[in-house]
Amino acid sequence: MVESFVGTWKLLESKNFDEYMKAIGVGFATRQIGNVTKPTTIISLDGDRIVLQTQSTFKSTEVRFKLNEEFDETTADDRKCKSLVTLEDGKLKHLQKWDGKETILVREVDGDKLTLTLTLGDVVSTRHYERA
Repeated sequence: MVESFVGTWKLLESKNFDEYMKAIGVGFATRQIGNVTKPTTIISLDGDRIVLQTQSTFKSTEVRFKLNEEFDETTADDRKCKSLVTLEDGKLKHLQKWDGKETILVREVDGDKLTLTLTLGDVVSTRHYERA
């Protein structure tokens, strides 16, 4: 099922991303860059691990993980998280916990479209990608 996520995804549009970044504690200058950056996400498989790369002119990151196994993650905005990714109802659910906070990133694929929904409390951002 995770195979449907494999591919290269280009960001088309974001909604409420500045508010989400503010909620997770990203500073003003970094938010300004984050709001204009159009990252490419590359999802691949390496044996039983999922490789999630985010590439942009500002910063590139890579995380490797197994489904249903907690791992340490340093995010693009330098948060040190305990993360867990599960596959539920055809959606990749990525839970990040740090400093007593938690956020969930849900990726779902519909044909050549990928929607990433980021939620922290009552702040929700959606980012829409298209298969490259």
